[in-house]
Amino acid sequence: MFKTLVELRDFCKINNRKFYISNDFKLANKINADGLYISSTNKNLAHKLAWHQKKFNIIGSAHNLREIKIKELQNVSEIFLSPLFKDKKNKQLNIYKYLNLKNLTPMKDISLGGISSKNIKKLKLINPYGFAGISFFE
Repeated sequence: MFKTLVELRDFCKINNRKFYISNDFKLANKINADGLYISSTNKNLAHKLAWHQKKFNIIGSAHNLREIKIKELQNVSEIFLSPLFKDKKNKQLNIYKYLNLKNLTPMKDISLGGISSKNIKKLKLINPYGFAGISFFE
């Protein structure tokens, strides 16, 4: 597995892409990844003091204010706020809740969840730092 991760990291560098490891602080450091992704379920604060690399970026995800505050304690710089629009479980933040959460944190916001060509105009209204989606690009 380690060899495969190093090959993926090298592929990303050659193609000018960032390479993030999910929820594994030691592995991200060991393979010299560009950063770390911390899921909304990860509440661990132990890594906080371990990361002082200049170009190491920590991103995370959150669904509510409580999770956002935990991500702030984890030194996250960019945060996926989701789901913006309805997902398969019919949960959503909606535009007003999203904007409220966005204004409560200094982190850069990335919209995620349910983004499609039908609601792209609504996405422009909230003016996120970035957006991500799976079905939008399929």
